[in-house]
Amino acid sequence: MVQAIIKLKERENRILNIIKGKFGLKNKSEAISFVIQQYEQEFLEPELKPEFIEKMKKRKKESTVKVNDFKKHFGLE
Repeated sequence: MVQAIIKLKERENRILNIIKGKFGLKNKSEAISFVIQQYEQEFLEPELKPEFIEKMKKRKKESTVKVNDFKKHFGLE
């Protein structure tokens, strides 16, 4: 585990306290970890699960349908 000393502005400190209270976290370290995990899930590219990769390999072998007019075919006009 890495330890770090960080400087927070008053507003950032308040936000961490809100997160800590809202999600029942014990301390600000847990709140910071929570925020980082949320950021990872939302913005960073997730790893592909092996089940998903297998599913896509099976789909790749399926036959395809040629569609000339996408909007008309799916009733979007």
